[in-house]
Amino acid sequence: MKGRIQVYTGDGKGKTTAAFGLALRAAGNGMKSYIGQFMKGARYGEVKYLERVKEIDVEQFGWEDCIRKEDVTEFHKERTSEGLKTAYEIVSSKKYDIVILDEILVAVWFGLIEESKVVEFLNWHPRDSELILTGRKATVKIIEISDLTTEMKCVKHYYDKGVMARKGIEL
Repeated sequence: MKGRIQVYTGDGKGKTTAAFGLALRAAGNGMKSYIGQFMKGARYGEVKYLERVKEIDVEQFGWEDCIRKEDVTEFHKERTSEGLKTAYEIVSSKKYDIVILDEILVAVWFGLIEESKVVEFLNWHPRDSELILTGRKATVKIIEISDLTTEMKCVKHYYDKGVMARKGIEL
């Protein structure tokens, strides 16, 4: 199988969910997936569940609390760089059929990692594994390199009415 590069972006819900769903589909077909989560360190429901799925490995390069762009520190940048370095190692290992870099696009948008570093990784990717990048604000250059880009568009959201994240739905 020749690996492709997929991007799930946009302001709507469902980017991480789509990527995790792809990993579950692959597991059902005996394939192995690696999910590297950028900017996330909390053990959301999907991460807790995937700990039970032997075909899927999840590693987090984030932190428990959400941050805003103006709150970025060297610590956040170091964690993100560590995640990308690990992604190189994971892809080089040829152990996984699918490699998901969850929220890496937001990490670029927040300035946690330079777009050029992610572009370099995409151009280096040997195409022997499927590569999925998720997050809001995918750059034009990353979209151009991708083989498939899906944009999730928010038409209506209950957050606008003050409904906060709910256990089992968003958490």
